Amino acid sequence: MSPVGLCCLLFLSVTVCHWVPAGCYANGKVTKVCGSMEPHHGVPGQTSHSPYLLATNTTMFSPGDHIQVILSAPTYFEGFFLQARDATYKSSVSTVGTFTLTDPIRTQLLTCSNKQGSAVSHTSDAKQTQVFVIWNAPEDAPGVVQFFATVVAHYRVFWVKQPGPIMYQHGITPHPPHPTTTPTTAPTTTPSILPGPFTAEGCGLWKSCFLDPPGCDPKDPHCFFLSMATEGPDQTSVMFELSGPAEGYLAFALSWDTWMGNDDVYMCVKDGNRVSVNAAFVSGRTHPEDQSQSGLSSVSWRLADGAINCRFSRPVKLSNQVSGRYDLDQEYFLFLASGHAQYGKFQKHSRQPLISTLRKRITGPPEILEGSRGPIILKMHGALMLVAWMLTGSVGTFIASFYKPDWPNQTLFGQKVWFQVHRGLMMVTVSLTIVAFCLPFFYRKGWSEHAGVHPYLGCCVLALALFQPIMAAFRPSPDSHRRYIFNWAHWGVGSVAEIMAVAAMFLGTRQSSLLLPPPWATHVLIGYVTWQASFRFLLLIHKHLHIQKFFPRSMKRTDKTMN
Repeated sequence: MSPVGLCCLLFLSVTVCHWVPAGCYANGKVTKVCGSMEPHHGVPGQTSHSPYLLATNTTMFSPGDHIQVILSAPTYFEGFFLQARDATYKSSVSTVGTFTLTDPIRTQLLTCSNKQGSAVSHTSDAKQTQVFVIWNAPEDAPGVVQFFATVVAHYRVFWVKQPGPIMYQHGITPHPPHPTTTPTTAPTTTPSILPGPFTAEGCGLWKSCFLDPPGCDPKDPHCFFLSMATEGPDQTSVMFELSGPAEGYLAFALSWDTWMGNDDVYMCVKDGNRVSVNAAFVSGRTHPEDQSQSGLSSVSWRLADGAINCRFSRPVKLSNQVSGRYDLDQEYFLFLASGHAQYGKFQKHSRQPLISTLRKRITGPPEILEGSRGPIILKMHGALMLVAWMLTGSVGTFIASFYKPDWPNQTLFGQKVWFQVHRGLMMVTVSLTIVAFCLPFFYRKGWSEHAGVHPYLGCCVLALALFQPIMAAFRPSPDSHRRYIFNWAHWGVGSVAEIMAVAAMFLGTRQSSLLLPPPWATHVLIGYVTWQASFRFLLLIHKHLHIQKFFPRSMKRTDKTMN
């Protein structure tokens, strides 16, 4: 294969590996809420006076005019959503006209009311203090148009659908605007403060517990603790208790399987000096959706001594079945995760989630659950790669490098013994590499953005491993004058693949999903690589001395024969 072919193979490998479904959260693609203009951030919008100013350069317009619209503020904001609506009817949600961007890097056009470019939003959560766009009045514009904007200061601090200036078509008599009323929000449970930390008392007796590390004390801020116990004479509700390090948020999920996606999630999120407790739904490997306190009662929390503690109750069956909320009289796998949060906005969990070993019926008998943070499929990935490149690949390389002169008169299936052993071991190495390479993508359902350089090295190792047998299939005959090109290329590609595989294994030992002991795993790998390198060096010396000892004798015999 030519160098161009190799580059194409590497490109295809990385491209396929790098595919991952995109999420729509901080990127401003909020067309699902064109009508309400309300962010789904799990908290209601602010009711205080908005510090943001929405203004236009005129109050009168004609069809076809281009009007300047400016959203500004004395302080930074992270997101916004801007529309122009028909103000003739107070309840109208129909957008009017289109916008033209002046800063396409920080702003983007959206489609609302089936009109492309009829709304504007941010492209990222980068802080800004001013947005400047052009509104294009349509030919069929209504007589009165009003601008509205939702502005997000932080994830949990935002003002929804703030009214802006009203514009009138030329020939339309301006009239005083109708008084606006602040929309009422659904009542939520007022949380209370817990008197102290939770305890493991009653675990396995009257409540089920899930702890990490196993047997830890919930009073320890480094202990992850989840308990559940039925309440009431008819056991119609379940009380949940959740505690762990106060690094940002704690969450647990009810899942039908051990894969993230289609899960019923409950979160305790640190927001300044308080904790918000919400339920949500995770449809895939994305942020939770539709956060709310619907169905939760007796909510209480505590934020002290470096730990988050939260408690809430939930009916076994919800009277008004909420989408994505599961009944508690079924069996589920339990997920327990934690991560960082800022302004109540949570990030991807910092560690591999703790997943229960078996399904648990939430209303079932009390028990102490067991779980693991290391998925079996990822451990299989590491084990197969280790066998491929530290055993079969290494032995195959040793055979080809140092054992060619052995068994000179013996063949195996019509070929020299060393060649058949080398080829068999290397084909096993390639096969194990392919299988091991696919396993993380089956588990992650795409590319992992938090694995660092490790997956990139893996793609390169796979490409080089596939290139070796292809190159060997087209090798010239042993007596060809181009044979030396193949020999050097075969040795070079193999050496680079082996070096990159070793580097990938060192980086792989640091992956949180494998749960390898930090110092010892690396030290054992260093020891094995050092022993292998030393053994190879000794064989090289032996081979060099053997050649020096053999060739002088051969030369003397040749001289005597010639004389």
